[in-house]
Amino acid sequence: MAGSYISMGEAHHRITEYLNRFSDAVSYQDVTSLKPLLSLSSNSPYLLSLADALNIFQEDSTNKLIRQGHNNNYPDIVTPLFRSFQNFRIAHLVDSYLAFEKAANSFIQEFRNWESAWALEALFVVVYEIRVLAERADRELVSHGKTPDKLKAAGSYLMKVFGVLAGKGPKRVGALYVTCQLFKIYFKLGTVHLCRSVIRSIETARIFDFEEFPVRDKVTYMYYTGRLEVFNENFPAADQKLSYALMHCNPRREANIRMILKYLIPVKLSIGILPENSLLVKYNLIEYSDVVLALRRGDLRLLRNALQKHEDRFLRSGVYLVLEKLELQVYQRLVKKIHIIQKQKDPTKAHQVKLEVIVKALKWLDMDMDVDEVECIMAILIHKNLMKGYFAHKSKVVVLSKQDPFPKLNGKPVNS
Repeated sequence: MAGSYISMGEAHHRITEYLNRFSDAVSYQDVTSLKPLLSLSSNSPYLLSLADALNIFQEDSTNKLIRQGHNNNYPDIVTPLFRSFQNFRIAHLVDSYLAFEKAANSFIQEFRNWESAWALEALFVVVYEIRVLAERADRELVSHGKTPDKLKAAGSYLMKVFGVLAGKGPKRVGALYVTCQLFKIYFKLGTVHLCRSVIRSIETARIFDFEEFPVRDKVTYMYYTGRLEVFNENFPAADQKLSYALMHCNPRREANIRMILKYLIPVKLSIGILPENSLLVKYNLIEYSDVVLALRRGDLRLLRNALQKHEDRFLRSGVYLVLEKLELQVYQRLVKKIHIIQKQKDPTKAHQVKLEVIVKALKWLDMDMDVDEVECIMAILIHKNLMKGYFAHKSKVVVLSKQDPFPKLNGKPVNS
């Protein structure tokens, strides 16, 4: 506990023990032992007790301990790291971040000099910690009425790390993990345009072979680049990337599967593929239930109500506009249903759909539209190849093609 009494002897022991562990982990290239020594946000009892010891020990005495004995190789990492631990323990998060950034910069210098990639997993810890700590530091700055700028600074540090990894040799397999952490920063800051340069490096640089990256990182990368394609309304690319993420995601990671489906479902809907309701229930994505039902039924009112009901959630996810554009498919489904009913009554005239009938169907759904508005929508359906046919303007009739009047999207987006 932070308030419990620690003798100077005990404090000395805890600090010395940490220094020995750190030095041994680096000397023996033991990344498993090194990782927890850097994991600030883990709140491990070991690091908390170390922070308590540091907070009662004089800084000069601590610095002496760091520089003496066989621990004298890494003072530039350990000195600011200790300061970061101390400030983190007393919830001074901005000071903790600034100290951690110094330690992280020293760590990447050492990492650059190490020939092998033995410390890659430890570097991942540093990269993760600096992002998480920067987010918390920014919240502290906002609470004090100051401008949050630490997450942006963490992004600059990660770009430096990416530069170190983007070379030949075994270290390059770590580049995708750093890229994914950068994506998290850019999405959080709303600066997703900054993703482009990193994506270009990953996808066009000859030094990278995408398949040699770890599966975990490939899944995260495809998730974020898939989201970017959703924002750019490039649905075939979004479908390919998000489907890859879903296919390779660990099936036990249900929260991750849910995150992928949150974007993949609107993409699939936009290319005419409807999910089963059991999938929506299993992954708690029932906000899409009425959207899917509206598409099945051709019920415009149900679609609009669903979008209104879950507007905040869809806007936050960035899929609202994608879902709004499903209206055309709903109109197509409605005309198709009218066509089927007419076919049952009089097969010879099934391909002739009066605009007046569509107006009545919409009125039944509480959608008030006049014939001119409906004619305009029908023209758009024909133009976008959701419906094959032509207008008989005088008689206000849509004459549908007798062959395949309602082309399926077959996994392709509606023509823009």
